[in-house]
Amino acid sequence: MAKFLDTTGVSYHLQQLINNANEKLVLISPYLKINERIKQSLQDKNALKIDIRVVYGKNELQPEENNWLKSMTSIRTSFCKDLHAKCYLNENDVIITSMNLYEFSQVNNNEMGIFIEKSNDPELYKEVYDEVQRLIRTSDEIIVSVEKAESEEKQSQQQETKPKLNLDKKKDFSKSKFKSTSALSKIMGIQSKELFEIFEGKGWIKKDGKSWILTPKGEQQGAQTKNGQYGEYVAWPEEIVEEI
Repeated sequence: MAKFLDTTGVSYHLQQLINNANEKLVLISPYLKINERIKQSLQDKNALKIDIRVVYGKNELQPEENNWLKSMTSIRTSFCKDLHAKCYLNENDVIITSMNLYEFSQVNNNEMGIFIEKSNDPELYKEVYDEVQRLIRTSDEIIVSVEKAESEEKQSQQQETKPKLNLDKKKDFSKSKFKSTSALSKIMGIQSKELFEIFEGKGWIKKDGKSWILTPKGEQQGAQTKNGQYGEYVAWPEEIVEEI
């Protein structure tokens, strides 16, 4: 019988599911930013040569995340277009949940899920397992992009040491309509929390206490800090949708 999990239960059972994997481990999450505790568990499984598959599908991985995944020789990473499912599976257990494998989600969101044990419900486990395998088959394994991310990071570092000759090519947002993150999320048809996660994952904003603040990378995208009824907030040009 499946077991209901609240936010704390999802985090606990996910950690146990990873720790108890002895043959295979599949982590399916649209957004990917793995916290240090789970990274340590995955590093241990990598050392044991466990077959690990990570499938994501919503936003580009940051160079730091890319390079860490590259260093884990037993982890294969795949991109699945239009992925929205969150599912974590080893050879004995499955978690189906609303929670992304994303540090922000694990700390800030209210989540729920169900926990399935193969020993108690083998038919249900097999149904989930078969669908997980289908998603893996339809996803594109990422090999080149990890190298590409590292190459782009090196290019970025090299460019920082060179004179900035192309400032005149910066996008002109003077005629743009600016929207708050919440207003922009309504236009895109997604939850504002998801959009905050996307912007944080891209390094355009960062959390400062209970507030979000704009980073230099966000400013390069045309975002501005404005004053509103409830204090300062980050405003984005509507064209930013094209960059997400």
